[in-house]
Amino acid sequence: MVTKSETSPCVVVLGTGGTIAGQAASAGDNLGYVAGQIGVEALVRQLSLPDGLALKSEQVAQLDSKDMDFAVWQALAARCNEWLARDEVLGVVITHGTDTLEETAFFLHSVLAPTKPVVLTCAMRPATALAPDGPQNLRDAIAVAATPGASGVMAACAGTVHGALDVQKVHTYRLDAFASGDAGPLGYVEEGAVRWLRPGPAREDEAAARLARVGRTAIADWPRVEILMSHAGAGGRLVEALLQERRSGAADAVQGLVLAATGNGSLHQALEAAAVKAQQEGVAVLRATRCSEGRILATPHAALRDAGALTPVKARIALMLELLLAAPEA
Repeated sequence: MVTKSETSPCVVVLGTGGTIAGQAASAGDNLGYVAGQIGVEALVRQLSLPDGLALKSEQVAQLDSKDMDFAVWQALAARCNEWLARDEVLGVVITHGTDTLEETAFFLHSVLAPTKPVVLTCAMRPATALAPDGPQNLRDAIAVAATPGASGVMAACAGTVHGALDVQKVHTYRLDAFASGDAGPLGYVEEGAVRWLRPGPAREDEAAARLARVGRTAIADWPRVEILMSHAGAGGRLVEALLQERRSGAADAVQGLVLAATGNGSLHQALEAAAVKAQQEGVAVLRATRCSEGRILATPHAALRDAGALTPVKARIALMLELLLAAPEA
């Protein structure tokens, strides 16, 4: 769908489904809805546009973001890259479910490193709600994407702009469901204008190589990386089960492990011993703190690498891309 002139400065809106495109049987139902029911063209049709700004929309996927997968990430990265290369495109907005928004944002940050803005947005209430939050979030995201000088991958929700490295979903229900931890938000959208608080993260130097490899790799060949959590009474049996599968020569055997560690990257001794064994057998292992704020500060003589400030789900993506880039191509 295209609005206004083909040659006008434009923002491209890519739809992937989510609550923002969800429908419920009644306007009072904010929980019993089905996500991903309304097309992105219908979502943008209702918006009023600033003078001289065109919108173009494209449906990339239509799913509940809890079911986000590698195929959609691959398609999103390719479509973003193509649209961003066009001179008339100011930026890209992606409508997304809230559950895995932070993962998609980090993935795109890792493979795109755009000089233009890529802004993910979402909703906590379906489009059929008495007071849906999606239209305002979408309008705010478009405002961010059209802001001169903006760049990088961001998320816009409830009037707040978050960076892809820091954004996390921190609440199950409230409209302001996202936060940026210690780093704080990048800025706020106020009546269609962005008030920046700090610059976004630096561009990823290896992004172009990652994007090229992602585009060339069949989904079945993406590295399998699992997340395990350390907790009171944690053991190593799950790690051993994964190793047994690997020893059997399974085609999709685990290649990497992310351990959601306690505190400053600490692990239950039984889990740590199993993880060290896995590392010795060729499995890449990375520790990421399960704390919602702070980062792992490196300690001397650590047997296992740490992921710094990355959350476990983002550390998984980072390790997956690291393994993908290091693997020989068929």
